Amino acid sequence: MTRPAAAGPSGRRRGRRGGGEDTRAALLAAARVVFAEQGYQGATVRAIAARAGVDAAMVNHWFGGKQGLFTAIVELPFDPMELLDHILVGDRETLAERLIRTFVPLWDAHEGGFTAVLLSIANQDLAAQMGEFFVSTIFGRLAESIEVDQPEVRAGLCASQVLGLGLVRYVLKLEPVASADVDTVVTMVGPNLQRYLTGNLDSPTK
Repeated sequence: MTRPAAAGPSGRRRGRRGGGEDTRAALLAAARVVFAEQGYQGATVRAIAARAGVDAAMVNHWFGGKQGLFTAIVELPFDPMELLDHILVGDRETLAERLIRTFVPLWDAHEGGFTAVLLSIANQDLAAQMGEFFVSTIFGRLAESIEVDQPEVRAGLCASQVLGLGLVRYVLKLEPVASADVDTVVTMVGPNLQRYLTGNLDSPTK
């Protein structure tokens, strides 16, 4: 006969949660609460797992870590970390062009999902966490990887440029950006984004 799981000091039962999908759903629900309470940077895998009532190893099992868990919550249609690994390969002076040529076609192919992500930034419950995720995790890692000065400033500027491009192209649908092909986007946006990445931030552009 199978024994019921023993109750812990708090009255909650110890032991494994039921099915795997139940565990995944519990982690997503717990993560939404913990991210809202502590922000993306402050939230820990241990805290999320504890709130879900599962072992912390389950976060890595289902999502590969905190980044993957947050990506699942906001339903990004791609893994930004894998894209960064690809973008970082090559000449740093063409980094902005590679970034645009990687992201724009992907966004175009998943326009609905990316639009939903951009609109979620306007949600007060997600805005702060989304900002932290994009600035510190994605563009912060990019700036640190190329070893430039003022990486935090550059990360914020890059986020403003790239997310602004997404907002104009997919949410507001302002022309000529909304229907421009990727070569035109590179011409329009690339020089300023490259300056944010590797240029001199102390000198005003002419």
